[in-house]
Amino acid sequence: MSSTDIKTEVEAFLTAHWDSEARRPREGATRDWMQKVFEAGWAVASWPREWFGRGLDKDESKIVLSAFRKAKAPGAGQDRTNITAASLMNFASDEDFKREILPQLLTGKVQICLLYSEPGAGSDLAAIRTRAERQGDDYVINGQKVWTSGARTADYGLLLARTDWDVPKHQGISFLVCPMRQPGIDIRPINQITGDSHFNEVFIDNATVPAKNRIGAEGEGWKVLQTALAVERLIMGEGAGERRQGSSKSNVVSLIAIAKEAGKLQDPLIRQKIAQATAYRQLNALNIARAKEEMAQGSSSPIMSLGKLAMSRILHTDAAVMTQILGAASMLDGEAHERAADVNYRTANAYMTSIGGGTDQIQRNIISERVLGLPREVELDRDVPFRTSRAVTG
Repeated sequence: MSSTDIKTEVEAFLTAHWDSEARRPREGATRDWMQKVFEAGWAVASWPREWFGRGLDKDESKIVLSAFRKAKAPGAGQDRTNITAASLMNFASDEDFKREILPQLLTGKVQICLLYSEPGAGSDLAAIRTRAERQGDDYVINGQKVWTSGARTADYGLLLARTDWDVPKHQGISFLVCPMRQPGIDIRPINQITGDSHFNEVFIDNATVPAKNRIGAEGEGWKVLQTALAVERLIMGEGAGERRQGSSKSNVVSLIAIAKEAGKLQDPLIRQKIAQATAYRQLNALNIARAKEEMAQGSSSPIMSLGKLAMSRILHTDAAVMTQILGAASMLDGEAHERAADVNYRTANAYMTSIGGGTDQIQRNIISERVLGLPREVELDRDVPFRTSRAVTG
């Protein structure tokens, strides 16, 4: 099939089933639409047909994604952006499990959370101590996770757990798809300064995960994690942290519009700061496009870290510029002061992107080592058995 034929087919599909003006399906609910996209093979167009795709190459897949974006329609491009689906497709070996869960993931019928960070293993994820012990056809899980977004509504969690304590820390980790709705999993919300509760603590006490739910070989979870983290950083680099809880819409407000409202658009200092903030966003958009190109080649590009760090700085910068524009009025809050309340929210919420998906400091380490080629940070316990490392004994 030629590029022209692909373009014609995907545009005809969108015209028949999606109302781009109203931004909704012509018939049924969003879930019905996602099912149609999946059945047509557009959700993961680069995957083989036997795995729910179209077998398209990189350039052909771009045609599909471009058509969906032009129509403002969701559902395509999940071969790049669906963390769980991409991880399962690339690394899971149990075909029955893949065929069972991938359709549910790609149509949005199940929700996923990420069970990575722990109280003693945030910046250094390889220091996790949550234990997964093989008992027959299951793993028995014990441990604690923290900063888990969406845990209360999740059907499954992507769980990073230690299966071998007698090898170096990066080698004894396995990656599992953990059913969340079972005895032994206790979820406690963490209240944020913004009033949101995006994050949760998750306590795991003798929960079970079928061995078939393992993604990748036992002990090779760190490799799988790198791909999953790259996708997460790509999503955050595109501004996911700008969305309020309970809303799918971005809270981006034009700095120019705010300056106009405040009568400060002609202030040369304000204009300079707005121009700089706008330039940051444009540059980040170019870096994200570059990262997507590398990801399309099958690489977990360190450029993702550059985009994620940039978006963190963008959110802090925007909040600072908004505060300067509003002046003393930025100290107000509440429904009677909508603009000031928005600025206050953005100022506090910017720290979510500074921490989630790997802290700004971790992103700087990744950029220095893998993008700039600077020497690695010293890790004294990198090559010793985890059981004897400082994370366990210290």
